[in-house]
Amino acid sequence: QVQLVESGGGLVQAGGSLRLSCAASGTRFSLYHVGWSRQAPGKQRELVARITSSGTTNYADSVKGRFTISRDNAKNTMYLQMNSLKPEDTAVYYCNIQRFSNDYWGQGTQVTVSS
Repeated sequence: QVQLVESGGGLVQAGGSLRLSCAASGTRFSLYHVGWSRQAPGKQRELVARITSSGTTNYADSVKGRFTISRDNAKNTMYLQMNSLKPEDTAVYYCNIQRFSNDYWGQGTQVTVSS
């Protein structure tokens, strides 16, 4: 059974940093494309960053230059380093792994940025 466990969320002041982690188990993590999405209250879930199984990254325009996605296949873990956080980054952040029709999501971790 595939499980994704997120950690690292919390409360931070604007301009601060957080690093989210997502540990995967129950599957060959290295074969999957992985990503982070977020959902703010009253808004649709949006893709924040993604990294393919081969290491290609892409980012939402709103986070380019501030967020960095990475993965450590040896640890079955993905990360999202978030710098220069803004109040509008406040949301529940979800990790996701995907390969063909297999699509798995974490339970979400709250990130709150105070002004």
